[in-house]
Amino acid sequence: MRAQKAVASFDSATGMLRALSRFLHDRDVPMLGQGPRALEPVAAAVAGAAARLPRPAKEKLYAAGGWAEAVPPRRVPGIRSEELARWVSGHYPRGPYPVAFIGSSNGALVHLAAALRAPWLPQTLLLPVRRHGVGPDDPRGDLRAARAAGQALLAANPDLVLHHMHDANQDRLMIAGMTYFRVKWRRLPEAYRRFLEESLPAGATLVVSECGLRRPVTRVGPRYVFQHGALGGATPREYESGGPRVAAYLARYGAGRDRWDYPPADGDAPEAEWGFEPELLGDLEELAARNGWRLARLRHAEPEDLSPVVAELYRDWYRRRGLPADRLLVECFLLLEPWWALRSGSVPYWMVFNAEQSHARAMAYLDGADPFDEIRLMLFSHGVESVGLAGIGDWRRLLARARKVGVFTGVDTRAYPRDFAALIRGHRELARIRTTYPMPLPLEWEAAAEFLAGRQEIGWSGG
Repeated sequence: MRAQKAVASFDSATGMLRALSRFLHDRDVPMLGQGPRALEPVAAAVAGAAARLPRPAKEKLYAAGGWAEAVPPRRVPGIRSEELARWVSGHYPRGPYPVAFIGSSNGALVHLAAALRAPWLPQTLLLPVRRHGVGPDDPRGDLRAARAAGQALLAANPDLVLHHMHDANQDRLMIAGMTYFRVKWRRLPEAYRRFLEESLPAGATLVVSECGLRRPVTRVGPRYVFQHGALGGATPREYESGGPRVAAYLARYGAGRDRWDYPPADGDAPEAEWGFEPELLGDLEELAARNGWRLARLRHAEPEDLSPVVAELYRDWYRRRGLPADRLLVECFLLLEPWWALRSGSVPYWMVFNAEQSHARAMAYLDGADPFDEIRLMLFSHGVESVGLAGIGDWRRLLARARKVGVFTGVDTRAYPRDFAALIRGHRELARIRTTYPMPLPLEWEAAAEFLAGRQEIGWSGG
Protein backbone atom coordinates (compact mmCIF):
# COMPACT_ATOMS: atom_id res chain seq x y z
CA MET A 1 0.00 0.00 0.00
CA ARG A 2 1.28 3.48 -0.89
CA ALA A 3 2.70 5.19 2.19
CA GLN A 4 1.01 8.54 1.61
CA LYS A 5 -2.35 6.74 1.73
CA ALA A 6 -1.50 4.98 4.99
CA VAL A 7 -0.02 7.81 7.09
CA ALA A 8 -2.30 10.34 8.79
CA SER A 9 -1.93 13.89 7.48
CA PHE A 10 -3.47 15.32 10.68
CA ASP A 11 -0.80 13.93 13.01
CA SER A 12 2.04 15.71 14.81
CA ALA A 13 4.84 13.75 13.09
CA THR A 14 3.41 14.34 9.62
CA GLY A 15 2.81 18.04 10.24
CA MET A 16 6.33 18.48 11.55
CA LEU A 17 7.79 16.55 8.62
CA ARG A 18 5.94 18.78 6.16
CA ALA A 19 6.93 22.00 7.93
CA LEU A 20 10.64 21.17 8.13
CA SER A 21 10.99 19.61 4.69
CA ARG A 22 9.25 22.57 3.07
CA PHE A 23 11.59 24.90 4.98
CA LEU A 24 14.60 23.02 3.59
CA HIS A 25 13.10 23.57 0.14
CA ASP A 26 12.86 27.33 0.97
CA ARG A 27 9.08 27.28 1.31
CA ASP A 28 6.61 28.19 4.03
CA VAL A 29 3.59 26.11 5.10
CA PRO A 30 0.28 27.41 3.69
CA MET A 31 -2.69 25.16 4.52
CA LEU A 32 -0.40 23.00 6.70
CA GLY A 33 1.62 22.21 3.60
CA GLN A 34 -1.30 20.42 1.90
CA GLY A 35 -2.29 23.01 -0.66
CA PRO A 36 -1.11 26.10 -2.53
CA ARG A 37 -1.26 29.57 -1.01
CA ALA A 38 -3.76 30.67 -3.69
CA LEU A 39 -6.41 28.36 -2.19
CA GLU A 40 -6.08 29.73 1.35
CA PRO A 41 -8.85 32.36 1.10
CA VAL A 42 -11.36 29.85 -0.25
CA ALA A 43 -10.36 27.14 2.22
CA ALA A 44 -10.50 29.58 5.14
CA ALA A 45 -13.98 30.74 4.06
CA VAL A 46 -15.27 27.17 3.80
CA ALA A 47 -13.78 26.20 7.17
CA GLY A 48 -15.14 29.39 8.73
CA ALA A 49 -18.63 28.62 7.42
CA ALA A 50 -18.35 25.10 8.86
CA ALA A 51 -17.50 26.61 12.24
CA ARG A 52 -20.88 28.38 12.26
CA LEU A 53 -22.84 25.12 11.90
CA PRO A 54 -24.65 23.64 14.92
CA ARG A 55 -22.31 21.73 17.21
CA PRO A 56 -23.43 18.20 16.20
CA ALA A 57 -22.98 19.03 12.51
CA LYS A 58 -19.52 20.50 13.13
CA GLU A 59 -18.43 17.45 15.06
CA LYS A 60 -19.67 15.05 12.39
CA LEU A 61 -17.90 17.03 9.68
CA TYR A 62 -14.62 17.00 11.62
CA ALA A 63 -14.87 13.26 12.28
CA ALA A 64 -15.74 12.53 8.64
CA GLY A 65 -12.64 14.36 7.45
CA GLY A 66 -10.45 12.13 9.58
CA TRP A 67 -12.32 8.96 8.68
CA ALA A 68 -11.76 9.64 4.97
CA GLU A 69 -8.00 9.40 5.58
CA ALA A 70 -8.14 6.13 7.52
CA VAL A 71 -7.08 2.80 6.01
CA PRO A 72 -9.67 0.03 5.58
CA PRO A 73 -8.70 -2.94 7.81
CA ARG A 74 -8.37 -5.28 4.81
CA ARG A 75 -5.52 -3.12 3.46
CA VAL A 76 -3.49 -3.02 6.68
CA PRO A 77 -1.50 -6.21 5.87
CA GLY A 78 -0.28 -4.46 2.69
CA ILE A 79 1.45 -1.64 4.60
CA ARG A 80 5.24 -1.96 4.47
CA SER A 81 7.60 -0.16 6.84
CA GLU A 82 10.27 0.28 4.19
CA GLU A 83 7.82 2.10 1.95
CA LEU A 84 6.90 4.35 4.88
CA ALA A 85 10.59 5.16 5.39
CA ARG A 86 11.11 5.92 1.69
CA TRP A 87 8.13 8.26 1.79
CA VAL A 88 9.52 10.13 4.82
CA SER A 89 13.09 10.51 3.53
CA GLY A 90 11.82 11.47 0.08
CA HIS A 91 10.54 14.75 1.52
CA TYR A 92 14.05 16.14 1.97
CA PRO A 93 16.67 17.47 -0.42
CA ARG A 94 19.88 15.44 -0.28
CA GLY A 95 22.81 16.97 1.63
CA PRO A 96 25.51 17.36 2.47
CA TYR A 97 24.43 18.39 5.96
CA PRO A 98 26.75 18.94 8.94
CA VAL A 99 24.09 17.49 11.25
CA ALA A 100 20.88 15.45 11.03
CA PHE A 101 18.24 14.44 13.60
CA ILE A 102 16.34 11.21 14.13
CA GLY A 103 13.91 10.01 16.77
CA SER A 104 11.07 11.49 18.80
CA SER A 105 8.67 14.01 17.30
CA ASN A 106 8.99 17.48 18.79
CA GLY A 107 7.96 20.93 17.56
CA ALA A 108 10.86 22.68 19.29
CA LEU A 109 13.23 20.20 17.63
CA VAL A 110 11.79 21.22 14.25
CA HIS A 111 12.81 24.83 14.95
CA LEU A 112 16.27 23.72 16.07
CA ALA A 113 16.66 21.74 12.84
CA ALA A 114 15.38 24.69 10.79
CA ALA A 115 17.94 27.05 12.35
CA LEU A 116 20.66 24.58 11.37
CA ARG A 117 19.06 23.74 7.99
CA ALA A 118 19.14 20.08 8.96
CA PRO A 119 16.69 17.19 8.33
CA TRP A 120 14.84 15.13 10.93
CA LEU A 121 13.65 11.54 10.45
CA PRO A 122 10.76 10.59 12.77
CA GLN A 123 10.81 7.25 14.60
CA THR A 124 7.01 7.29 15.00
CA LEU A 125 4.18 7.57 12.48
CA LEU A 126 0.40 7.41 12.89
CA LEU A 127 -1.53 4.92 10.74
CA PRO A 128 -5.29 5.49 11.21
CA VAL A 129 -7.43 2.39 10.59
CA ARG A 130 -11.17 2.44 9.99
CA ARG A 131 -13.52 0.55 12.26
CA HIS A 132 -17.26 0.48 12.90
CA GLY A 133 -19.60 -0.23 15.79
CA VAL A 134 -17.38 0.99 18.63
CA GLY A 135 -18.11 4.20 20.54
CA PRO A 136 -15.30 6.54 21.57
CA ASP A 137 -15.90 5.72 25.27
CA ASP A 138 -15.37 1.97 24.77
CA PRO A 139 -11.62 1.30 24.83
CA ARG A 140 -12.08 -2.45 25.37
CA GLY A 141 -14.26 -2.55 22.27
CA ASP A 142 -11.63 -0.67 20.29
CA LEU A 143 -8.99 -3.25 21.22
CA ARG A 144 -11.30 -6.14 20.30
CA ALA A 145 -12.26 -4.59 16.97
CA ALA A 146 -8.74 -3.68 15.81
CA ARG A 147 -6.57 -6.35 17.39
CA ALA A 148 -6.51 -8.63 14.35
CA ALA A 149 -5.49 -5.74 12.08
CA GLY A 150 -2.69 -4.84 14.49
CA GLN A 151 -1.39 -8.38 14.53
CA ALA A 152 -1.47 -8.52 10.73
CA LEU A 153 0.48 -5.26 10.53
CA LEU A 154 3.21 -6.61 12.83
CA ALA A 155 3.39 -9.96 11.04
CA ALA A 156 4.21 -8.10 7.82
CA ASN A 157 6.69 -5.69 9.47
CA PRO A 158 9.06 -7.29 12.01
CA ASP A 159 11.00 -4.02 12.40
CA LEU A 160 8.01 -2.17 13.91
CA VAL A 161 6.52 -1.87 17.40
CA LEU A 162 2.78 -1.08 17.51
CA HIS A 163 1.36 1.35 20.07
CA HIS A 164 -2.41 1.01 19.71
CA MET A 165 -3.59 4.24 21.34
CA HIS A 166 -7.10 5.08 22.53
CA ASP A 167 -7.67 8.62 23.84
CA ALA A 168 -11.37 9.11 24.55
CA ASN A 169 -10.66 12.60 25.85
CA GLN A 170 -8.80 14.67 23.24
CA ASP A 171 -9.42 12.42 20.20
CA ARG A 172 -13.13 11.86 20.85
CA LEU A 173 -14.29 12.97 17.41
CA MET A 174 -11.62 11.17 15.41
CA ILE A 175 -11.85 7.80 17.15
CA ALA A 176 -15.59 7.60 16.59
CA GLY A 177 -14.81 5.83 13.29
CA MET A 178 -11.13 4.91 13.44
CA THR A 179 -8.38 3.34 15.49
CA TYR A 180 -5.01 5.00 16.12
CA PHE A 181 -2.09 2.71 15.27
CA ARG A 182 1.16 4.46 16.13
CA VAL A 183 4.18 2.54 14.90
CA LYS A 184 7.80 2.97 15.97
CA TRP A 185 10.86 1.61 14.21
CA ARG A 186 12.91 -0.63 16.49
CA ARG A 187 15.40 -1.29 13.69
CA LEU A 188 16.73 1.33 11.29
CA PRO A 189 14.96 1.03 7.92
CA GLU A 190 17.13 0.80 4.83
CA ALA A 191 15.67 3.99 3.33
CA TYR A 192 16.70 5.96 6.43
CA ARG A 193 20.16 4.39 6.37
CA ARG A 194 20.61 5.23 2.70
CA PHE A 195 19.41 8.82 3.12
CA LEU A 196 21.78 9.44 6.03
CA GLU A 197 24.77 7.91 4.27
CA GLU A 198 24.10 9.99 1.17
CA SER A 199 23.60 13.19 3.21
CA LEU A 200 26.15 13.17 6.06
CA PRO A 201 29.87 13.36 5.29
CA ALA A 202 32.53 11.93 7.60
CA GLY A 203 32.84 14.09 10.71
CA ALA A 204 29.15 15.08 10.68
CA THR A 205 26.88 14.62 13.71
CA LEU A 206 23.79 12.45 13.99
CA VAL A 207 21.56 13.61 16.85
CA VAL A 208 19.08 11.21 18.45
CA SER A 209 15.98 12.91 19.88
CA GLU A 210 15.01 10.78 22.89
CA CYS A 211 11.83 11.63 24.77
CA GLY A 212 11.68 9.55 27.95
CA LEU A 213 7.94 9.92 28.53
CA ARG A 214 6.18 6.64 29.37
CA ARG A 215 2.50 5.71 29.81
CA PRO A 216 0.50 2.81 31.30
CA VAL A 217 -0.19 0.07 28.73
CA THR A 218 -1.76 -3.32 28.33
CA ARG A 219 0.60 -5.76 26.59
CA VAL A 220 -1.16 -7.49 23.71
CA GLY A 221 1.88 -9.23 22.20
CA PRO A 222 5.71 -9.09 22.06
CA ARG A 223 5.64 -5.92 19.91
CA TYR A 224 2.08 -4.78 20.54
CA VAL A 225 0.87 -2.54 23.39
CA PHE A 226 -2.47 -0.83 23.99
CA GLN A 227 -2.00 2.64 25.51
CA HIS A 228 -4.49 4.16 27.93
CA GLY A 229 -5.12 7.75 26.86
CA ALA A 230 -2.48 10.26 25.84
CA LEU A 231 -0.47 13.23 27.03
CA GLY A 232 -2.68 16.29 27.51
CA GLY A 233 -5.44 17.42 29.82
CA ALA A 234 -6.41 14.21 31.65
CA THR A 235 -3.93 12.44 33.91
CA PRO A 236 -3.01 8.72 33.64
CA ARG A 237 -4.96 8.13 36.87
CA GLU A 238 -8.08 9.76 35.39
CA TYR A 239 -7.92 7.49 32.34
CA GLU A 240 -7.57 4.45 34.60
CA SER A 241 -9.89 5.29 37.49
CA GLY A 242 -12.01 8.26 36.46
CA GLY A 243 -12.76 11.17 38.76
CA PRO A 244 -14.95 14.29 38.97
CA ARG A 245 -13.53 15.87 35.81
CA VAL A 246 -14.00 12.67 33.79
CA ALA A 247 -17.53 12.18 35.08
CA ALA A 248 -18.47 15.76 34.16
CA TYR A 249 -16.93 15.35 30.70
CA LEU A 250 -18.81 12.11 30.01
CA ALA A 251 -22.04 13.69 31.24
CA ARG A 252 -21.54 16.61 28.81
CA TYR A 253 -21.38 14.16 25.92
CA GLY A 254 -24.21 11.89 27.14
CA ALA A 255 -21.94 8.87 27.42
CA GLY A 256 -24.13 7.04 29.96
CA ARG A 257 -21.19 6.26 32.24
CA ASP A 258 -18.98 8.11 34.67
CA ARG A 259 -15.57 6.60 33.82
CA TRP A 260 -13.84 4.67 31.07
CA ASP A 261 -13.31 0.91 31.23
CA TYR A 262 -9.79 0.40 29.93
CA PRO A 263 -8.20 -3.05 29.93
CA PRO A 264 -6.10 -3.36 33.10
CA ALA A 265 -2.61 -1.92 32.67
CA ASP A 266 0.14 -4.48 33.22
CA GLY A 267 3.16 -2.24 32.69
CA ASP A 268 4.32 0.89 30.94
CA ALA A 269 6.02 1.70 27.63
CA PRO A 270 7.38 4.69 25.71
CA GLU A 271 4.48 7.09 25.12
CA ALA A 272 2.85 6.33 21.79
CA GLU A 273 3.12 9.74 20.12
CA TRP A 274 6.19 11.29 21.75
CA GLY A 275 8.23 8.57 23.47
CA PHE A 276 11.46 7.09 22.08
CA GLU A 277 11.87 3.34 21.54
CA PRO A 278 15.46 2.72 22.73
CA GLU A 279 15.96 -0.50 20.76
CA LEU A 280 16.75 1.69 17.73
CA LEU A 281 19.90 3.03 19.39
CA GLY A 282 22.02 -0.01 18.58
CA ASP A 283 21.59 0.41 14.83
CA LEU A 284 22.31 4.15 15.07
CA GLU A 285 25.51 3.61 17.06
CA GLU A 286 26.73 1.05 14.52
CA LEU A 287 25.88 3.30 11.58
CA ALA A 288 27.61 6.33 13.08
CA ALA A 289 30.76 4.36 13.88
CA ARG A 290 30.94 2.87 10.39
CA ASN A 291 30.60 6.26 8.69
CA GLY A 292 32.83 8.33 10.96
CA TRP A 293 30.00 10.44 12.45
CA ARG A 294 29.63 11.70 15.97
CA LEU A 295 26.49 10.36 17.65
CA ALA A 296 24.86 12.85 20.01
CA ARG A 297 21.91 12.10 22.31
CA LEU A 298 19.35 14.81 23.09
CA ARG A 299 17.36 13.42 26.02
CA HIS A 300 14.29 15.05 27.52
CA ALA A 301 11.79 13.71 30.04
CA GLU A 302 8.74 15.32 28.38
CA PRO A 303 8.24 16.90 24.93
CA GLU A 304 7.93 20.48 26.20
CA ASP A 305 11.26 20.29 28.04
CA LEU A 306 12.87 21.32 24.74
CA SER A 307 10.62 24.34 24.17
CA PRO A 308 12.27 26.89 26.51
CA VAL A 309 15.72 25.65 25.50
CA VAL A 310 15.14 26.22 21.80
CA ALA A 311 13.36 29.52 22.45
CA GLU A 312 16.37 30.83 24.38
CA LEU A 313 18.74 29.47 21.72
CA TYR A 314 16.86 31.52 19.10
CA ARG A 315 16.89 34.56 21.35
CA ASP A 316 20.66 34.29 21.83
CA TRP A 317 21.15 33.80 18.09
CA TYR A 318 19.01 36.83 17.22
CA ARG A 319 20.91 39.05 19.62
CA ARG A 320 24.24 37.94 18.18
CA ARG A 321 22.86 38.89 14.74
CA GLY A 322 21.81 42.32 16.02
CA LEU A 323 18.05 41.62 15.94
CA PRO A 324 15.65 42.77 18.68
CA ALA A 325 14.63 39.25 19.94
CA ASP A 326 11.47 40.74 21.49
CA ARG A 327 8.84 38.85 19.45
CA LEU A 328 7.47 35.52 20.69
CA LEU A 329 5.52 33.09 18.51
CA VAL A 330 3.68 30.48 20.59
CA GLU A 331 2.73 27.46 18.47
CA CYS A 332 0.51 24.49 19.25
CA PHE A 333 0.68 20.81 18.20
CA LEU A 334 1.12 20.63 14.41
CA LEU A 335 0.66 24.38 13.86
CA LEU A 336 4.31 25.14 13.05
CA GLU A 337 5.80 27.90 10.92
CA PRO A 338 9.63 27.65 10.92
CA TRP A 339 9.93 29.75 7.76
CA TRP A 340 7.85 32.64 9.12
CA ALA A 341 9.41 32.43 12.57
CA LEU A 342 12.79 33.26 11.02
CA ARG A 343 11.49 35.77 8.47
CA SER A 344 9.62 37.69 11.20
CA GLY A 345 12.44 37.46 13.72
CA SER A 346 10.16 35.60 16.13
CA VAL A 347 11.33 33.45 19.01
CA PRO A 348 9.46 30.12 18.66
CA TYR A 349 7.92 28.47 21.71
CA TRP A 350 6.09 25.20 20.96
CA MET A 351 3.28 23.65 23.04
CA VAL A 352 2.22 20.01 22.83
CA PHE A 353 -1.48 20.85 22.87
CA ASN A 354 -4.11 23.35 24.02
CA ALA A 355 -4.37 21.87 27.51
CA GLU A 356 -3.84 23.38 30.96
CA GLN A 357 -0.47 21.67 31.32
CA SER A 358 0.88 23.35 28.18
CA HIS A 359 -0.55 26.70 29.27
CA ALA A 360 1.12 26.38 32.68
CA ARG A 361 4.49 25.53 31.15
CA ALA A 362 4.29 28.43 28.69
CA MET A 363 3.48 30.80 31.55
CA ALA A 364 6.41 29.39 33.54
CA TYR A 365 8.69 30.13 30.59
CA LEU A 366 7.47 33.72 30.49
CA ASP A 367 8.03 34.01 34.23
CA GLY A 368 11.71 33.18 33.79
CA ALA A 369 12.45 34.91 30.49
CA ASP A 370 13.19 38.53 29.69
CA PRO A 371 9.91 40.26 28.73
CA PHE A 372 8.64 40.21 25.14
CA ASP A 373 7.20 43.26 23.42
CA GLU A 374 5.05 41.12 21.11
CA ILE A 375 3.42 37.73 21.67
CA ARG A 376 1.50 35.90 18.96
CA LEU A 377 -0.43 32.74 19.79
CA MET A 378 -1.66 29.97 17.48
CA LEU A 379 -4.08 27.40 18.97
CA PHE A 380 -4.98 23.98 17.63
CA SER A 381 -8.71 23.20 17.79
CA HIS A 382 -9.59 19.52 18.23
CA GLY A 383 -13.34 20.07 18.43
CA VAL A 384 -13.90 18.81 21.98
CA GLU A 385 -14.44 20.42 25.39
CA SER A 386 -12.03 17.90 26.82
CA VAL A 387 -10.82 17.29 30.35
CA GLY A 388 -8.07 19.79 31.11
CA LEU A 389 -8.76 22.10 28.16
CA ALA A 390 -7.30 25.58 28.70
CA GLY A 391 -10.00 28.14 27.94
CA ILE A 392 -9.79 31.38 26.03
CA GLY A 393 -9.53 33.29 29.32
CA ASP A 394 -6.36 31.36 30.15
CA TRP A 395 -4.86 32.21 26.78
CA ARG A 396 -5.79 35.88 27.14
CA ARG A 397 -3.77 35.96 30.36
CA LEU A 398 -0.78 34.60 28.47
CA LEU A 399 -1.10 37.26 25.76
CA ALA A 400 -1.39 39.96 28.45
CA ARG A 401 2.24 39.24 29.31
CA ALA A 402 3.33 41.12 26.17
CA ARG A 403 4.59 44.64 26.85
CA LYS A 404 3.08 46.07 23.65
CA VAL A 405 1.11 43.64 21.47
CA GLY A 406 -0.40 40.30 22.49
CA VAL A 407 -2.67 38.79 19.83
CA PHE A 408 -4.32 35.54 18.84
CA THR A 409 -3.02 34.50 15.42
CA GLY A 410 -5.57 32.78 13.21
CA VAL A 411 -7.88 32.05 16.17
CA ASP A 412 -11.62 32.73 16.27
CA THR A 413 -12.09 32.93 20.03
CA ARG A 414 -15.86 32.46 19.69
CA ALA A 415 -15.46 29.12 17.89
CA TYR A 416 -12.58 27.61 19.91
CA PRO A 417 -12.10 24.66 20.45
CA ARG A 418 -14.14 24.03 17.29
CA ASP A 419 -12.30 26.68 15.28
CA PHE A 420 -11.28 24.46 12.39
CA ALA A 421 -10.38 27.40 10.15
CA ALA A 422 -7.47 28.14 12.52
CA LEU A 423 -5.57 25.42 10.66
CA ILE A 424 -5.49 27.78 7.69
CA ARG A 425 -5.75 31.29 9.08
CA GLY A 426 -2.62 31.19 11.23
CA HIS A 427 -0.28 31.11 8.24
CA ARG A 428 -2.17 33.93 6.49
CA GLU A 429 -1.91 36.21 9.51
CA LEU A 430 1.79 35.52 10.10
CA ALA A 431 2.46 36.38 6.47
CA ARG A 432 1.02 39.87 7.10
CA ILE A 433 3.60 40.88 9.72
CA ARG A 434 5.06 44.12 8.43
CA THR A 435 8.58 44.11 9.86
CA THR A 436 10.53 41.20 8.43
CA TYR A 437 14.18 40.26 8.08
CA PRO A 438 16.26 38.45 5.44
CA MET A 439 16.47 34.69 5.90
CA PRO A 440 19.71 34.12 7.84
CA LEU A 441 22.57 31.82 7.04
CA PRO A 442 22.31 28.56 9.01
CA LEU A 443 23.20 28.61 12.67
CA GLU A 444 26.63 27.04 13.20
CA TRP A 445 26.29 23.53 14.61
CA GLU A 446 29.20 24.04 17.02
CA ALA A 447 27.47 27.07 18.58
CA ALA A 448 24.18 25.19 18.92
CA ALA A 449 25.86 22.14 20.48
CA GLU A 450 27.68 24.31 23.00
CA PHE A 451 24.41 26.03 23.95
CA LEU A 452 22.56 22.71 24.35
CA ALA A 453 25.33 21.23 26.47
CA GLY A 454 24.93 24.05 28.97
CA ARG A 455 21.18 23.60 29.63
CA GLN A 456 20.07 21.66 32.71
CA GLU A 457 16.54 20.99 31.42
CA ILE A 458 17.82 18.35 28.98
CA GLY A 459 20.37 15.57 28.83
CA TRP A 460 23.02 16.18 26.18
CA SER A 461 25.92 13.92 25.36
CA GLY A 462 28.26 13.08 22.52
CA GLY A 463 28.01 16.25 20.44
